[in-house]
Amino acid sequence: MGIIFESRGEPSIEVIREELAESISKVLGSIFNDKYGPLLGVVSQPAVNEFLKGFESNLSRTKGDLTIVLEELLDRVVPKNLRKKS
Repeated sequence: MGIIFESRGEPSIEVIREELAESISKVLGSIFNDKYGPLLGVVSQPAVNEFLKGFESNLSRTKGDLTIVLEELLDRVVPKNLRKKS
């Protein structure tokens, strides 16, 4: 494992998400291995991957919602004659 992309080109978001999920899974496994046993690492990697997908989806949706709210606030605060034409 390692993040060296010289020969492979730019990685896709799926590859990056999988590597991040694997790393988080290993860290969780090493932290909680004594208390919960080695099964935690196997179970947590798919769970972490699904969490990252959901987080990514929610972040994208939130960005869109925030853009709409900010545009509405600017429309109400900034007078029409001061706004730039786009």
